Amino acid sequence: MLDLTADLSPAAVRSRDWENPAHWWPRLSDATSHLAAPVAVIDLDALRHNAMDLLVRAGGIPIRVASKSVRVRAVLDAVLRIPGYRGILSFSLAEALWLAGTHDDIVLGYPTVDRAGLERLVHDEVAASRITLMVDDIAHLDLIDAIASPDRREPIRVAIDADASWRSAALGHIGVRRSPLFTPADVAGFARAIVRRPGFHLVGLQMYEAQIAGQGDNGSNAPLIRMVQARSRAELRRRRAEIADALTDVAPLEFLNGGGTGSLEFTGSDESVTEASAGSGLLGGHLFDGYRSFHPAPASAFAFDVVRRPADDIATVLGGGWIASGPAIDSRQPRAVWPQGLRTMPREAAGEVQTPLQGDASRKLRIGDRVWFRHAKSGEPAERIDAYHLVSGTEVIDELPTYRGEGKAFL
Repeated sequence: MLDLTADLSPAAVRSRDWENPAHWWPRLSDATSHLAAPVAVIDLDALRHNAMDLLVRAGGIPIRVASKSVRVRAVLDAVLRIPGYRGILSFSLAEALWLAGTHDDIVLGYPTVDRAGLERLVHDEVAASRITLMVDDIAHLDLIDAIASPDRREPIRVAIDADASWRSAALGHIGVRRSPLFTPADVAGFARAIVRRPGFHLVGLQMYEAQIAGQGDNGSNAPLIRMVQARSRAELRRRRAEIADALTDVAPLEFLNGGGTGSLEFTGSDESVTEASAGSGLLGGHLFDGYRSFHPAPASAFAFDVVRRPADDIATVLGGGWIASGPAIDSRQPRAVWPQGLRTMPREAAGEVQTPLQGDASRKLRIGDRVWFRHAKSGEPAERIDAYHLVSGTEVIDELPTYRGEGKAFL
């Protein structure tokens, strides 16, 4: 069993080997040399370091683990055994129903219209008590009532998803397009509609500030991003407090959820928030290299082997196109990190079956050599592999099945 609680002191990770690429990546190559590519690893010390670092950054509020960014039950279970982590933020109802067999606090982070899943949920007393659905429209409630009337089903726990983006007079909508509920009046009016409906129990509120959590502030356009994020933080802190106050008169809530890996310091300092969510920071994708306030260890990585040498300055690996969600730009591609000095070709990028790599290091690579990549976010590798190999020191000590390895593919 994966155990991250053996030593939770700051000295638990006695060396930050990931800061020395010349040692870190060859060590992983040696540890996995007996495994066929593609091979994906999770380093035990780096995962423990990241789990503790997230807690420090959250400033004492509980962290709900975002399963979308992990998709490995052994990792979810191990993190949730650490004091300070509480509950799961899931990404589909089918996944939530599956996890509810072993976990009793699951919030579905997105609305669902999965009729088969809802049919099962509304007639399962245990699942209905463990899963909270996300809603932002009366139509979500109507769908549940159409499946089973309140007198013929279990009470359904729901949370409201409110828009946390910034509506700038000069720049327009800054953030992701989520809920139609934006103002305190919007949210309070919807909350009153929920509490008037029999068969529903309003228990929470979610406001995810993607424009802060999901956008690095240390890139080429850093001054503009920092200005936008500063103004967004000020506006959101004020509006979220007003929404929380408006809901106080409507229903006693169990939680007000906010944040993500990239905004934990801000979320933890917001007095309106009772819990934060984070997931990607556990495995440490390269997207977070563009943030000033924190630097997670590369706890997860994957490797492919060179199978072609089409030119003196090109080495081609088999596989590679494990792309993260978001805009189809370079930041969402996996990044070749070892040997250093490799880059994808602009007209091919990371391919589903093959990825040609250029750079000074490519001239030294030979057929059969191993190239290490880092994922952009965190969830995408788990959809391509059956298991991560858990590495401690110079050895593979365990194999951790992904959702895919357990026969599950939810989205």
